[in-house]
Amino acid sequence: MSSNTEEQLVQHLDTVNKVVGEYLKGSDPTKISKQLDMPRTKVAAMIKEWQSMASDNSAIRARAKEALAAADEHYGRLISKSYEVIDDADTNGDLRSKSGAIKLVMDIESKRIEMLQKAGLLENKELAEEMLEIERRQEILMNILKDVAAEHPEIRDKIMTRLSEASQKLNETVTIVQNV
Repeated sequence: MSSNTEEQLVQHLDTVNKVVGEYLKGSDPTKISKQLDMPRTKVAAMIKEWQSMASDNSAIRARAKEALAAADEHYGRLISKSYEVIDDADTNGDLRSKSGAIKLVMDIESKRIEMLQKAGLLENKELAEEMLEIERRQEILMNILKDVAAEHPEIRDKIMTRLSEASQKLNETVTIVQNV
């Protein structure tokens, strides 16, 4: 890789980091494009590029989970402090402070929900991957059971009975087709 290409890559990644930094602070692509003096379409493309990179990298997903948990905890502390302000304002009869603190709680909760919704992208991809892995394992186990039942007809009925019992617990129906 030439040094010119490396420099361009480094500059690109720096710009992506700046864009994503603002995005994670809660800024929308329009605001980011104005702040960084970039076309909105380029900002949106960089956010999408980052989301794709992040969702494909387990280390980044793990860090994102940690950051999300820390941010959620931080929002929780801010909300608790705001409720303390509401209680103090109630005690002192300060309706203006109470009103401001209530609005603050609503704003913080709104930001918290927005953050959690943005993070949903990572969670959904992870959940989908886990489901695929579970289905793959289930397929392997079913093939093993079919092979064992075919090789040992004396235990085929026992396998079918156990599968039937397990499926009733899960409210499912199991059908085993025997090759005759």
